[in-house]
Amino acid sequence: MENLSEALGLLLIGMIMVIIVLWLVVGLGNLVIYFTNRFIQDEKTPGSSSRSGNRAHPKKLAAIVAAVDVITHGKGKVDTIQKK
Repeated sequence: MENLSEALGLLLIGMIMVIIVLWLVVGLGNLVIYFTNRFIQDEKTPGSSSRSGNRAHPKKLAAIVAAVDVITHGKGKVDTIQKK
């Protein structure tokens, strides 16, 4: 019975330590994200697009627009085209 009590005590202490370490990792990660987003500005602003070199070929663009129009029965609209 003494061995079982000692094992359960060690299990409890181990689980508490894991929870504390994970809480610290999540907390510090959130702080790093917060300060990074607050003090380091993104160089690319939303809405601004570079038009040099990133334009689709006109025939490919027309084919994509036509395909979207056919599939959505005229209700769809192509806003942007991005290569993944």
